[in-house]
Amino acid sequence: MQSSRFLLALLTCLLAALPALHSAEERVKLGLQTWTCNRMTFDQVVEFAVKHGIKHLQFFSGQFDPAAPKEETLRKKAILDAHGLICYTFGVSKTSLDPAQNRQLFEFAKLIGAKFIVVEPRDLAEWDNLEALVKEYDIKLAIHNHGKGTVYGDPATVQAILAKRDQRIGVCLDVGWVTAAGFDAAKVFRDYGDRVFDLHFKDKKVEPAADGKDVILDVPVGTGAANYAGLFAEIKRSGWSGVLAIETDNRSFQNDPNQLVEEGKKFFSAHFGATAR
Repeated sequence: MQSSRFLLALLTCLLAALPALHSAEERVKLGLQTWTCNRMTFDQVVEFAVKHGIKHLQFFSGQFDPAAPKEETLRKKAILDAHGLICYTFGVSKTSLDPAQNRQLFEFAKLIGAKFIVVEPRDLAEWDNLEALVKEYDIKLAIHNHGKGTVYGDPATVQAILAKRDQRIGVCLDVGWVTAAGFDAAKVFRDYGDRVFDLHFKDKKVEPAADGKDVILDVPVGTGAANYAGLFAEIKRSGWSGVLAIETDNRSFQNDPNQLVEEGKKFFSAHFGATAR
């Protein structure tokens, strides 16, 4: 009898702990920011993604345009569906002080089933109408960062926006660019808390030039200055769930991204125990 009670209690504890047993490889997915393939057409990107076994895609407007007619959007979505691919978000999307122009982004997201939109508003005054649309559509926005001197190059600027805006406004953390700006990606990720919606899986290193100015080099992920060991530890500690989207700004890699993507997959696999999911 005591043995049965013990087994029942053990089973109850295990069932209660199931949500916590999900491994990082089940929560974290590998994706592709299609700017990496910006020399390709939409159809070529589909073929490329299938070839490399990457299911989660983040398109830029040159291949999947929010301003296109509805029929064109539905045609392309049908192609993605037929190949088992998901456009989980898109961007970096141009925003405006004109609410009607911004509404077009939300209508596109709604049509394709994207849960958030990656943006980088140049004018901070845009946030009022963007926040209103977030509330109306219940679709999130993720602030993307570039390097030093850009609007969101300093994480403190992003933090100031997050502090006073709807919880559905968060971050698309570009690991390469935040590193090039001189910040530790692991610390920035931790400081953003639960407001990180997306990660651009990129690496950069900064080298001094003869003229005294820094040269920023886009390199294969894991070979640059980004603190990926710390970042991955934070991802696992926090239980973060989302997509690491492989991306590059290197024109040579963009001409033929096959090797870059394969190396990114291997680096991801080494830390999360699986390739694309």
